[in-house]
Amino acid sequence: MNRLRRWSLASRLILATLLILAVTLPLAGIGLAQHFRTTATGAFDRQLEALLNVVIAGLAWDNVRQRLVQERNLGDPRFEQVLSGWYWQVSDGERVLTSRSLWDQRLPVRESTGVVRHDLVGPRDTPLRVIERDIYLAPLEAPLHISVAAPRETLDLELDRFARLVALSLAGLGLLVLIMLALQVRWGLAPLRRMQSDLARVENGDAERLDTRLPAELARLAGAMNAVLSRDRRLMAHARHAAGNLAHALKTPVSVLSTLADRIEEPRRSRIRAELDRIDTAVRHHLARATAAGDVGLAPRVGVAEALTPILDGLGRLAGRRGVTLEHRLSTGLRARMEPQDLKELVGNLLDNALRWANGRVRLDGYEEGGGIWLCVEDDGPGMDETQRQAAMGRGARLDDQRSGSGLGLAIVADLVALHGGRLVLDASPLGGLSARAWLPTRPLTEAPAPTD
Repeated sequence: MNRLRRWSLASRLILATLLILAVTLPLAGIGLAQHFRTTATGAFDRQLEALLNVVIAGLAWDNVRQRLVQERNLGDPRFEQVLSGWYWQVSDGERVLTSRSLWDQRLPVRESTGVVRHDLVGPRDTPLRVIERDIYLAPLEAPLHISVAAPRETLDLELDRFARLVALSLAGLGLLVLIMLALQVRWGLAPLRRMQSDLARVENGDAERLDTRLPAELARLAGAMNAVLSRDRRLMAHARHAAGNLAHALKTPVSVLSTLADRIEEPRRSRIRAELDRIDTAVRHHLARATAAGDVGLAPRVGVAEALTPILDGLGRLAGRRGVTLEHRLSTGLRARMEPQDLKELVGNLLDNALRWANGRVRLDGYEEGGGIWLCVEDDGPGMDETQRQAAMGRGARLDDQRSGSGLGLAIVADLVALHGGRLVLDASPLGGLSARAWLPTRPLTEAPAPTD
């Protein structure tokens, strides 16, 4: 049942029609075949009854020879051909008069008061259709039993041919109905497929709106979804703008309080400045998270190399002044599903931490894998041991408490990666320091693969 619930609309319609055809077509075939059998058998019986009447009309009693005679010729040579299957027989229990075709064989007699029609096995095991009745013939006192028989082969062949014709016709009709239904479903569900394609384009960031050139039922739904998307984008843009305004609004009071703290005597001054530093760090951390919490589900796909060019240029000059070599290998076709601002924030924090601790070399790599991209920043600094890395990536851990000077940047990176459905991995770098690798999905709801060694 769970699998059936996940079936597409087209599959459900075709399955329902298939079940209906599987029930109705055989019933229709059985009904048609039965009706034709009844009609054909009735026509065959009427033919035999006509022959029976001819036999009865030709019967006479020969007073001279004291026997029954048939004075009429039935006009069918098959009654003259020996064991042809076409027979007539007249008997009164003692005397028997038969057609020449019956030769020395006899048909069984069934006692009845009216006309009887039935099947039996005749000479040479031939299936026969028999019609028989009793009559009275003067001057005989005992009734005469008249039987006329004909082979069922012709009737059975006709019935079998009709049954095959009905089966083939209904099978062809069922196939035609399925083909027409498939075409109807394809045409009827085409707007839904277009809408699904538009949704995929919006999810992948290739479009911002759904096409509303649809049937009335779907056009209204697409319009409502476009209204929701537009409202969400306005709310997110407003949240980013508000976060930026809040950052500027808090920056000045914190600076003023820091200046005023310089006038206070020790040790109160150190305690106040420490608390102000904590406030400043917490504000920058949470404002960075709020600013980064953009349109994650509908983020566009941007070129990584193009988006990071300003960051790499600026940090490259900073690295040169510090005597550190900054290397980067990003292909032009590498694309991330993330706002350019968030991508710069993510990579910028990783590179800033790496440059702060590097001895002389920092490397940035980017490659595609597992339905997403890996961004790897490595340095040749002191790095972290296994215990520090596990503590830093532990559930609920505050990365800014793990190592002075690098925690806030890693915390922002971790939040950004988690926000976009990715994964952050800290490991030992081949260069000797820390390796920070961030995996970002290129499609929504894609699970992160296990990190490669």
